[in-house]
Amino acid sequence: MIQINNLSKSFGRQLIFDGVTATINQGERVGLVGRNGSGKSTLFRMILDEEHPDDGSVTVPQGYRIGHLSQHIRFSEDTVLKEACLSLKPNEYGIDETYKVRKVLAGLGFSEGELDGSPHSLSGGYQIRLNLAKVLVSEPNLLLLDEPTNYLDIVSIRWLAQELRQWKGELIIITHDRDFMDSVTTHTMGIHRSKIRKIEGGTQKLYDQILLEEEVHEKTRINDEKKRKDVEQFINRFRAQANKAKAVQSRIKALQRHERLEKLTDAKTLDFSFNAASFTGKQLIVAENLSFGFDRHNLLISDLNLVVGKKDRIAIIGKNGKGKTTLLNLLAGELQPLHGAVTPHPGASIAYFGQTNISRLNPAKTVEEEIMDVHPDHSRGASRRICGLMMFQGDHALKKISVLSGGEKSRVLLGKILVSPANLLFLDEPTNHLDMESIDSLIEAIEAFDGAVVIVTHSELILNAVAERLVIFDDNKVKVFDGTYQDFLDRVGWKDEAVVESGVEKQPKTGKGANRKDLRKLRAEIITSKSKVLKPIEKRMADIEHAIVKLEKKIDDSTRALHDASQRGEGNDIQHLSKEIYDSQQKIEALFNELAVLTEDFERKSKEFEEQLSTVA
Repeated sequence: MIQINNLSKSFGRQLIFDGVTATINQGERVGLVGRNGSGKSTLFRMILDEEHPDDGSVTVPQGYRIGHLSQHIRFSEDTVLKEACLSLKPNEYGIDETYKVRKVLAGLGFSEGELDGSPHSLSGGYQIRLNLAKVLVSEPNLLLLDEPTNYLDIVSIRWLAQELRQWKGELIIITHDRDFMDSVTTHTMGIHRSKIRKIEGGTQKLYDQILLEEEVHEKTRINDEKKRKDVEQFINRFRAQANKAKAVQSRIKALQRHERLEKLTDAKTLDFSFNAASFTGKQLIVAENLSFGFDRHNLLISDLNLVVGKKDRIAIIGKNGKGKTTLLNLLAGELQPLHGAVTPHPGASIAYFGQTNISRLNPAKTVEEEIMDVHPDHSRGASRRICGLMMFQGDHALKKISVLSGGEKSRVLLGKILVSPANLLFLDEPTNHLDMESIDSLIEAIEAFDGAVVIVTHSELILNAVAERLVIFDDNKVKVFDGTYQDFLDRVGWKDEAVVESGVEKQPKTGKGANRKDLRKLRAEIITSKSKVLKPIEKRMADIEHAIVKLEKKIDDSTRALHDASQRGEGNDIQHLSKEIYDSQQKIEALFNELAVLTEDFERKSKEFEEQLSTVA
């Protein structure tokens, strides 16, 4: 249990926390959200006693162990397995629990052969994975994870989500992936306007609550300002009249007692759209029999055929180091294939966002100069407008690239892409340095773009939102899948996705006497039947949930109106609004009853289909 009491913290003129109080209770898994720079990592450092508050305190019980994902690399053992075993929680019975470590390492993407290798020979990303494995096997009371998915591939992210859902202690996690966070947490804690608010439930519930509270604040402020002006007019009008002196003084005191509500400043949000260039053809790029490898005897891509149409939304997915960015570079013409050809249409205009492209920014130039370099004909005012969209308002546009953070450099690169028209976007891990609100803006911009998008991502949120076709790196092969990411999971699934027992992957079952072709056909028939049965139930459940949300909002609106009517003493309105609230509550109760029946039916039928599928896996 962690107790945060009246905490205040500033860095220079920037106020981070203003007298905040919060508690992390036993067994809670908490998602910590807030805009970039709001203080999420600062709060972590204060919990770890690496940063000290200006006022207030963070109280940790005696003997309470906190584990966190460290970016600092300190290895002392000669093998990966021995290094991970150092963090094993002591076992009072002397039982060898190495199998636990093997299971975690396998889940995080380490092969059996890598366990006997030196931890110092691992890549930077895998060294962070090893640190994550060490903190998981140490089983602390509280686990602090700051953007753990940044160093994982899609299969490892799915494994980690499953592991965290079973976490028995407390957890606080920072991640820009809303779906990942909501899938593992029980509570959401938000840092907003230097305050902390914590609720039971997911991120959307918290954001809806904050939005409602700010709407109420603004309406109240406007009403208060109107009343204040009326009182000030009364005071000014009757101040000089002796027979009104008592009334005037009474109103002056009331005005002084009444706290003035300040107008809330607009929160800065990344809000933009891509600039689409016209294209009259059907195919932007055609890749035929494409093969490539940095070692001719170890090809990353072999005989790949891919056509990018004018409105395609294609996601390139797979484990790290398998060739996803390489494929993007081949399609962009930055690498030449060993065999085959990539043929762009003469009218194709490509805009490419990639982490390696960030290194091409000139550290001596300002943000404004980098934007103007892309399109010298643009006026300074047009460049400043793009800078503003990327949250470099005013003099912030004059910052040198050399002083920017990784996230700020990503925004500069996005700004450069916005300047020139394009009909084909290549996006390589564009969400790594974006907060949740900015990711929402990116998804909206991709959906609205009147051109094609090819994106490399590990985010299932992005995949489910935009991908209509996939290029999949799995099982040491690369192939094109015509369908959504959910279609892929339902029909095929990840070959390397481990159900880890004793540090090895559990092999898929095969039916006795059945050949693979018949099993695949039977599996496809079951999946089709499952979709036909469950989709209508899912839709009705979604409709009910939507109706409940609308009714709850209606009750909130009616309750506020009832409060106002009560203050004015308007009997007819009070009676009408009270009946309206009662009717809405009755409808909600009936909808919840129907939802409970549907949920039970959905879970029962889902289980039946999963049992059928398990027999033909």
